[in-house]
Amino acid sequence: MAERLHRVELTESFLARLDSIEAFLTEADAAFAYDDLLAGLRATVVPNLARFPLMGRRYLDQPPQSVEALEQLAKLPAGAADRLRVLLHGDYLMLYSVVGEVLYLLSIRHHRQLSFDFAGIWPA
Repeated sequence: MAERLHRVELTESFLARLDSIEAFLTEADAAFAYDDLLAGLRATVVPNLARFPLMGRRYLDQPPQSVEALEQLAKLPAGAADRLRVLLHGDYLMLYSVVGEVLYLLSIRHHRQLSFDFAGIWPA
């Protein structure tokens, strides 16, 4: 019996976050890490998620507490927040959702990216 695999789709927001990670790593003089990230996504993350779509923890197991995040969750269609899952892969945190037979990679962030992007967060 053939194993049933989920189709893994990269959303525009995920691709945009990949671009920001590439810029972040290039600025940090660690461009090689971006190549490692892409290789890990292709060889490990995507195949594993296709086979085991629920391997990440439920996003709402540790619900956000900021007003901004709670407002964004409230804007989602009914039941959508319950499908959100979080996966850690090395230095990266990914947000994804499973809808039927399709797994959507929604966002990705390097764990240190936010703390080093002060100029982007608080422009002069």
